[in-house]
Parts: sequence; C-alpha cells; structure tokens
Amino acid sequence: MDAPLLNGVDTSEPLIAAVNVPGEEGDYPPITSFKDATSVYWSESVKLWKIGGPLVFNILCQFGTNSLTNIFVGHIGDLELSAISISLSVIGTFSFGFLLGMGSALETLCGQAFGAGQVFMLGIYMQRSWIILLMSCLVLLPIYIFAAPLLKLLGQDHDIAVLAGKFTLLTIPQLFSLAINFPTQKFLQAQSKVDVLAWIGFLALIEHVVLLWLFISVFGWGLLGAAAAFNFTSWLVAIAQLVYVFGWCKDSWSGFSWAAFKEIWAFVRLSIASAVMLCLEIWYMMSITLLAGHLSNAVIAVGSLSICMNINGIEAMIFIGINAAISVRVSNELGLLHPRAAKYSVCVAVVQSLVIGLLSMVVILVARDYFAVIFTDSEVLQQAVSRLAWLLGVTMVLNSIQPVISGVAVGGGWQSTVANLNLACYYAFGLPLAIILGYVADFGVMGIWGGMIAGTALQTIILLIILYRTNWTKEVEETSSRMRKWGGQEIKTDKIANSI
Repeated sequence: MDAPLLNGVDTSEPLIAAVNVPGEEGDYPPITSFKDATSVYWSESVKLWKIGGPLVFNILCQFGTNSLTNIFVGHIGDLELSAISISLSVIGTFSFGFLLGMGSALETLCGQAFGAGQVFMLGIYMQRSWIILLMSCLVLLPIYIFAAPLLKLLGQDHDIAVLAGKFTLLTIPQLFSLAINFPTQKFLQAQSKVDVLAWIGFLALIEHVVLLWLFISVFGWGLLGAAAAFNFTSWLVAIAQLVYVFGWCKDSWSGFSWAAFKEIWAFVRLSIASAVMLCLEIWYMMSITLLAGHLSNAVIAVGSLSICMNINGIEAMIFIGINAAISVRVSNELGLLHPRAAKYSVCVAVVQSLVIGLLSMVVILVARDYFAVIFTDSEVLQQAVSRLAWLLGVTMVLNSIQPVISGVAVGGGWQSTVANLNLACYYAFGLPLAIILGYVADFGVMGIWGGMIAGTALQTIILLIILYRTNWTKEVEETSSRMRKWGGQEIKTDKIANSI
C-alpha cells in the first residue's frame, strides 16, 4: 500500500510525532499515569455524548412508537398482542433492518463529503439514497402484501398469522416513510445537526400517545387505530425532517438535481455492503420470535418473548445511538490521522456501554415480577415473562457491547469482516444451537433464547479480540483508499485533512 500523503509529505513513518506538535491540537500523547487516563476518559466521554446524547434520545423516541403501540394493543387481548408483535418484530424488523442498512451508506459518504469541504454534495447524496431506498421499498412490498400466507408458511399459528397479516397490510404507508426518514436523518447527522432530530422525535412520541389513546381507547378502532397512528407518526417524522432540510440547510441543500442519478451504482454497492452487516445482526434477534411461534403454546410463548424483546429493544436503542456516535468519532479521528484518539474513543465507548449493560441487568432482575404489567393484564403472561427475566438480563449485557463495535466497523471500514463473523457466529452456530435446545432438547422458549445468546456471546468475544489486536496506525493509513473505493469517487487525502 502506498504511504499516505498530507500536503504532499509522506506521513506513514513519523505519523505519531507529526501530530503531537507542541501548541497544536493533535493526537493524544501516550498514557503514562492514572491522571493521563482520567483526563483522556473524561475528554472522550464529553465528545462521545455530545454526539450520542441527542441521537440516543431521538432513537428512544422512535422505538417508543413501537413499544407504545404494543402496550395499547396488549390491553385489547393476548391474541392481538401476539399478532402485532409478530408483524412488528418479524415483518417490520425485516424491512427496518434492510432499509436502515441501505441508508447507512449515506453515513460514510456524507461524512466524507462534509469533512472534505464538499458540503454541496450532501444534498446530492441524500437524493441518491432516497431513490435507492424507494426502489428497495418496492422490492419489499410483496412481503407486506402476502404477510399472512408467508407467516403461515413459516409455521406461525393460523390465528396469529391472519391477524398479523391484516395489520401488516395496514402499515404499508409506514414502510415508504422510512425511505425518506433514514437518508434525511443521516444527512443531518453528518453535519452534527442532532438536536433537531431529538426535538422531532420527542414531539412525534407525544403525538403518537395522543393518537393511540384517541383511536384505540376513545374510538375503539382496535388494530386499525393502531396502524393509523403508526403510519401518521412515521410520516410526521419524515416530513418534519424534510421541512428542516429545505428551510434551514441552505449550504448543504440546493434543491433537486439530475446529478442524483449519476454514479448511483457506486451508492448501491456501498448500500448493499452496509445492509448485509446490519441485517445479519437485526434479523438474528428477530428470528427468536419467529422460532417461538412454532412452539405448542404459541400465544404465550410469542407474547412473553415480545414483552422481553420490547424491554431489550429500549436498551438497544441507547446503544444504537452510541453506535452512531462512535462511528463519527472513529471516522473523524482516522481522517485526522489520530490513531491513539481513535483507539481511546473505542475503549471509552466499550467501557461505558458495558457499565450501562450491567446496570440494566440488575434493574431487570430486581423488577422481574413487575415490569410485564406495563404490557399486559394477563397473569399467565406476567409469570412467563418473570421466568425469562434472567435471560433478558444476560442479553442486555452482551448487546451493550456488540452495537458499539458495529459503530467502530462503520467508522473504520470493517463491514465485510463483521458481516462474515455475524454469519458464522449467528447463523452457523447460534441459530442451529437454538433449534436443538428449543425443539430437540425440548427446553422451549428458554432453550431457543439460550442458544441465541451463545451465538451472541461467541461473536462478542471474537470482536473484542479483534479490537484488542487492531493496529490503529495501519487503520489510519488505509482509511483514505478505503473511502475512495466505497464512495466511488476520488477525494484526495490532503484535501480531507486540510478541510477538517
């Protein structure tokens, strides 16, 4: 590999020394004392949460629309709760993961363009992403139309599948809102305009509660009311983001352009690479609910799992926000030729995420007999959830680390490595083990979930080893060529470094 150039100077050898010029802001010096470690930890924590805080809040608000929909429907009946859980956790999560992965390509390209001073390109990139995601929605549409027979084919209970199919059909408008929502969100995130995303998410969550109460509790529309509220809230978020972009992002948005159709295949390639990595993670957890639908008492099995997955999902949204924040931190520092800063930011994020995961597990174990009341009035379901609480706690700890490392992968360009690892640990090891424990060994829901946890644990251990052995100076050297390859464009290293 050719040595990287900074203003025409070879920086491959004296990289660390070059950035540690006295009086200039550069890479961190080596940590030689506890005071140094404390200083770095505090500095990186501030940088991480300045980006991650608003993103975590926004994502929690978005996830809240799903959880609140489950809560309101759960008080209608057990069958309705199981049906909507299957729809949202299987069909909805499938499409959500695919579209979010396709939209994540924008995270790399917008960040690169913004760092290189090519702010005007952000709008072009966003339009290309809209086109790709709208086409992706058309590809996903048959899954929504034929959701009921598809769920039956997958072995789901007949009554649950029929009702879930009806609800899925009603939520087709929400699918297309994601094609606008995700690219616009990445567009704003690349410019650190994250506060507006938090405000939009918060106001939409309040509006969603009002609509659910009105449509379900007052008008008595049942699942129709839940779907109507779900669709309206999703499009409200998408439109609000568009209004902000068109009205307050004059530098990065100059109007619609035919240039959005140029180099679109480079976008498609990067979109698919990002989608594969993310989808393998999201669909793995989705399959737990799908496998539970094959058990003898499917209504209770799916219902109890859906409650646990909703609680786990709330915690997972925190780490998705940290995922985005650490992705920005790592990519920025690699672009700035700061290998130690990239390494230290990863260490701080992993430590803080692990602490949050452990605290979440403690809370779940303490409240194991009570938190299910929020979702259902059924004592049978409440008892089933209580028995699964310890598995939920372990899952929360493991899932506190994994999303953070995925964020590092996006920032450092390791998508293919993580995707292959996910395929091996999740689908070659974890999923078969879950089937054996759940059905062959007849451990039911606990066996299925235990097998899935084993796959996640194996993947997490391997990822931590990879992180420990990473040569961050080499990552700095490879960043520029990797980004040019993924972006399908030529942006010189010296331009990126100077603009940042």
